[in-house]
Amino acid sequence: MTSPSTPHTTPPASPTGIPADASAVVPAPRDAVVEQRPAPRRRDPFFDNAKFMAIVLVVAGHSIVDLRDVRVAHALYMFVYTFHMPVFIVVTGYFSRNFTFSGRKAQKLIVNLGVPYIVFETAYSTYHWAVGHSKFEISILDPYYLTWFLMALFLWRLSTPVWQQIRWPVAAAVVISLLSAMTALPGELEMHRTLGLVPFYVLGLVLKPEHFETLKRPMARVLGGITLAAALAFTYFIADRHMTTEWMYWRKGNADMHVNNLVGSGMRLGLLVGAGILVFAFLTMVPARQTWFTNLGAATLYAYLLHGFATKLMEYMGWYDTPFLHTLPGVAVTAAAGALLATLLCTPPVRWLMHWALEPDMSWAFVPLRRPKSV
Repeated sequence: MTSPSTPHTTPPASPTGIPADASAVVPAPRDAVVEQRPAPRRRDPFFDNAKFMAIVLVVAGHSIVDLRDVRVAHALYMFVYTFHMPVFIVVTGYFSRNFTFSGRKAQKLIVNLGVPYIVFETAYSTYHWAVGHSKFEISILDPYYLTWFLMALFLWRLSTPVWQQIRWPVAAAVVISLLSAMTALPGELEMHRTLGLVPFYVLGLVLKPEHFETLKRPMARVLGGITLAAALAFTYFIADRHMTTEWMYWRKGNADMHVNNLVGSGMRLGLLVGAGILVFAFLTMVPARQTWFTNLGAATLYAYLLHGFATKLMEYMGWYDTPFLHTLPGVAVTAAAGALLATLLCTPPVRWLMHWALEPDMSWAFVPLRRPKSV
């Protein structure tokens, strides 16, 4: 936050037109000039806490994906998948409000999203090939596994200036999401997910600090806890029996889900509303103070992109076939192991080791912003 500047007043002029206070126009000595730089903004622990708690849900959910023959695991998986990625998308949208096409921000977009996407798209595709599950193929336009989020976020952030000029951006994004499900979109660029989930990104763009302050109130926490409990009960007793988890992936249109556009639009609209409510309910559970995991929340992208190698290894090696894992205690142990893995992957040693891939120094690759010469 910047403090308001002191109003500038011009000294009264003398009859000759020169200010009466001559010192006002005499330049100060060079060594007396002090450059006023804005103080660096302090990170809000609330958002780092939210990101850490969300990434724990993501990794724990991915850990039990092959144990869904256990009904509790299937219900928990469906419940978590309803809102865990929308949480990240809303928070990301909120911090993208000031995105422009300026040189520095364009560079950050390439370094923070473009480069990690190339690195991990290549790594996961090679990993998949190395265990004999496919021929060696790397498709930059067709994201594999977890990398879809980087591709979608890259496109969402590029669209930010457009959303900021629309009168009702959230409503427009919802319409686009519904219409996209009626169309047979190509698999490239994860178009179904990119367009289907864009309302959450736009919602983040329009949120203001006071909205999050409201979520930190004690009464909001009570209502949020009740909402989450009710949603979990609904998922276990109703949705788990009558709904496929494929809806939560947002990767298929209505035709591929074998429903007509009326039913498909109703389902998608219901998911948008329900997920939005659960996002806010989840955020009411987030501590606003500094906690032991606050600093870990600044490195959630590490956990997101790296944990897939462990879960895929479990799948490739057939370890999910262990009978014990397909029991209630087995599901609990696996989910806890996923939560522990998420925590470890956010720690400073991992960040130091993998910094080259997720936060590389690419200053050598850029030049000053080229501007066309005026004619």
